[in-house]
Amino acid sequence: MAVPAALVFIPVGVLFLISGLIVNLIQLVFFIIVRPFSKSLYRRINKTVVELLWLQLIWLIDWWACIKVNLYADADTLQLLGKEHALVLSNHRSDIDWLIGWVMAQRAGCLGSSLAIMKKEAKYLPIIGWSMWFSDYIFLERSWDKDEKTLEAGFKRFEDFPMTFWLALFVEGTRFTQEKLEAAQEYASIRSLPSPRNVLIPRTKGFVSAVSHIRSFVPAIYDCTLTVRNNQPTPTLLRMFSGQSSELNLQLRRHKMSDLPETDDGIAQWCRDLFITKDAQLETYFTKDVFSDLDVHQINRPIKPLIVVIVWVCLLMFGGFKLLQWLSMVASWEIICLFVILLVIATITMQVLIQSSESHRSTPAKRPLQEQLISA
Repeated sequence: MAVPAALVFIPVGVLFLISGLIVNLIQLVFFIIVRPFSKSLYRRINKTVVELLWLQLIWLIDWWACIKVNLYADADTLQLLGKEHALVLSNHRSDIDWLIGWVMAQRAGCLGSSLAIMKKEAKYLPIIGWSMWFSDYIFLERSWDKDEKTLEAGFKRFEDFPMTFWLALFVEGTRFTQEKLEAAQEYASIRSLPSPRNVLIPRTKGFVSAVSHIRSFVPAIYDCTLTVRNNQPTPTLLRMFSGQSSELNLQLRRHKMSDLPETDDGIAQWCRDLFITKDAQLETYFTKDVFSDLDVHQINRPIKPLIVVIVWVCLLMFGGFKLLQWLSMVASWEIICLFVILLVIATITMQVLIQSSESHRSTPAKRPLQEQLISA
């Protein structure tokens, strides 16, 4: 049953703010005292630490909003999940695509070692962006002259990564909106490319760079196609706070990195062809309600996120009780002011995170059109 978001917005915000700052502080301490001497040990420690924060968002999906994910994949691919490095490609249709990726990574045992290539503004997001920075995410400025070197340096850092990692790359470069689709269709018309209907045209330079630099130590590409099930509401962070459930379809196909072309042009064309196939698959689903020819698997919700949230709640309640005891000698108006300030900061923090995830607030389509997409 849906509940007013405000009833959970503030308490979850306070929990996320305090626990997140604690996690960020722990990350900072280990970054200073461990990473300079052993990057491998730091990454192993950070994997455990950062999951104490990220599992709260998994709890929000699994236990509060109870969002259902239907996974379409073959048995061989399922056996390899969490056992190999992978470059993860996905279409980018909704506000929480990245969270569904985290759900799958958590099920595979590599949530804390999941990585992504993101716009640089994300690292400034309170709590969550800082945790990503400590976790070796790659942040881009959307200027190829600068980003080419950033990507090369970032990929080199992953060569000695001590655990199985997933590296997520949204090659469309931005979230799907009708305005951006129309711009992509206009671009396709100018360039005599197939006109998309359900995806955007991929920006292939980043993908070509990724494949060229990591194919020697990353054996697979996980091709993900995600969509909301027909007649289901599109999930957003705000709807999740309200406890509104939804159902998603996720198809995951594994491609061997060694099967990709060797040339840059060939790699770029492979990526474009992949999204042409995605576009056709989504069109078939929207018109005929047939999503995939692969077997469907139900993704059960694990107990670990629930345990982590319960432990955090207990710790913060105990800490809050001790703080009130310590403040008992302080004037009551000062306690009230402190409490109000905490609520305001928590509310602002959650509002910033929610707004940053909303599709209509993502980078708008630019003019002239030629500047909007980075093609190979």
